Amino acid sequence: MVGAITSESASLRSIAIGRKNWLFAGSKLGGERAAAIYTVIETCKMNGVEPQAYIADVIAKIAADWPAARWDELMPWNWKASEERARLAA
Repeated sequence: MVGAITSESASLRSIAIGRKNWLFAGSKLGGERAAAIYTVIETCKMNGVEPQAYIADVIAKIAADWPAARWDELMPWNWKASEERARLAA
């Protein structure tokens, strides 16, 4: 089908739009930070995780002294949302 938008083309479109936005990051460091957060968001999406719920939960866990030896559990592909956190983030 000509002109159909696939998930891959939609993903590439967000990268192209992001490129324009990165021009206005303010500084090299600002651009690097923006790239890092865009990477987290896209990784969440690729793993079927809602980015806002994920980021809120991970920040809360790290702030509550989550042990560094268990950081692998916080990666988007291993992370499981608690129902309460997901509800609050929505």
